[in-house]
Amino acid sequence: MQSVLADVAVSVSELKKNPSAVMAGADGMPVAVLNHNRVMGYMVPAELYERMMERLDDLELVEIAKARAGETPILVSLDDL
Repeated sequence: MQSVLADVAVSVSELKKNPSAVMAGADGMPVAVLNHNRVMGYMVPAELYERMMERLDDLELVEIAKARAGETPILVSLDDL
């Protein structure tokens, strides 16, 4: 059984008819797109997608910082740069 990770779900045929109305009806939330009652993808508003990408970037930077936390620092003067 497949999980639907959105409160709003729409069929591909309904989405084709009026994608703008589907997004407006979702009120800024993700929309699960179904094909034969199986999730084939998710649609998210641009603002939500951008926030998700920023969050993923932040998580990646945290992992880099954690990996480098044990490194010995190298002192550099601004004149050397």
